Amino acid sequence: MSLSEDFLQSDDLHPIDIAESLAEFNDWEFDRLTEDQIAMSVEGQWRTYSLTLAWSGHDETLRLICTFEMEPPEGRMGELYDVLNRVNDSVWTGAFTYWADQRLMVWRYGLVLSGGQMAGPEQLDRLIGSAVTAAERFYPAFQLVAWADKTPAQAMQVAIAEAYGRA
Repeated sequence: MSLSEDFLQSDDLHPIDIAESLAEFNDWEFDRLTEDQIAMSVEGQWRTYSLTLAWSGHDETLRLICTFEMEPPEGRMGELYDVLNRVNDSVWTGAFTYWADQRLMVWRYGLVLSGGQMAGPEQLDRLIGSAVTAAERFYPAFQLVAWADKTPAQAMQVAIAEAYGRA
C-alpha cells in the first residue's frame, strides 16, 4: 500500500501528521514539537539540514524552513547578500535569507491551503525535497563567496553548472 493510500483511508489529514509519517517512512530524525509543528533532520550530500514545518490555521498556510549553520567572515557579508539576491532571482518557489543573529542560512516557503484544501503526502514530500534540493544546489555558492573569496558571479556559475551537470 502506498503512502497516499494510507492517508486516503484516514479521516485525519492534518499536514503535520502527514509530515511525521513522511519522516518515519524516510527514517529521518524528527521531533513533533506541537500539534501544528514538526522539526526534522534530512541528510544531504553537503551536510545535514534542519527542517521545520508549521501549520497556521489562522492564515491556512503550511510554512517550511530549511536551515543550515553558516558563519561567514564579517568582511564577506556584502558579497553574501549579493549572491543571496542572485540565487533568489534564479528560483521560483521559496527564497533564501540569512539570519545573522542565529548564524543560519534559511530557505523559506509557504504553501497556502485556503478553503479547506489539504496537502497530500506526495505534495509534502515534494515540498521537503525541493527545499533540500535548493539548499544542496546553492550551498557551494554560499561557501565559495564566504570562504574562497569568489565573486557572487563566479559562485553562481558553479551553482548553474551543478544544475546542468545533473540533468
